[in-house]
Amino acid sequence: MPKSKERCREIREEMRNTILKKSMLYFAKNGFAGTKISDLAKHIGIGQGTIYVYFESKEELFQEILKIADYTKELKQLKILVHTPITAKKKLRRLSKTVMERLQEDEMFAAMIALNTQMLLEQDKDCSSSDTAYQSEMYKYTAKIIEQGQKEGTMVEGSGTKLADYYWGVIYLYSLKRLFTTEYEMISIEDLERTVIKG
Repeated sequence: MPKSKERCREIREEMRNTILKKSMLYFAKNGFAGTKISDLAKHIGIGQGTIYVYFESKEELFQEILKIADYTKELKQLKILVHTPITAKKKLRRLSKTVMERLQEDEMFAAMIALNTQMLLEQDKDCSSSDTAYQSEMYKYTAKIIEQGQKEGTMVEGSGTKLADYYWGVIYLYSLKRLFTTEYEMISIEDLERTVIKG
């Protein structure tokens, strides 16, 4: 018995979503430059032509993935947190708790962090610019929390942006572990916060 138009639409949508999800994970691991459509198709377990049925090019596929990996909601929440009238230590605790819970529960959140970090690194392919990572608004808002904490005497001394880099670098590492290893011990919130909070 032939499939209904409705069922055919559902199948197409399921395949498109599968391609997007598995591609996001693959791009997160390999970056844009390190991804070939032929290798990506093998990773997904489909023919290379199937990807081109849904996306005209690697660039179009990547643009669709970036829409999924958009940090807009997280940035809005972080911006609100920065302006909340509480201590920097409490702000950092809220941020750390949210990030660590989402990392444990949501593979796509881990992929979003890994992919966005990979994109920051690719912006400066030869790593000639020391401030490439600091272009990220996530780093800038985190640095504001750290700088507030330094004024309050609860955060370690040093450049707020570099300390934000350490903090998000640990999160990036555990995002990769979440995505690409089967056995790992998730870092605790306290361990994460040691990168910036005074002992």
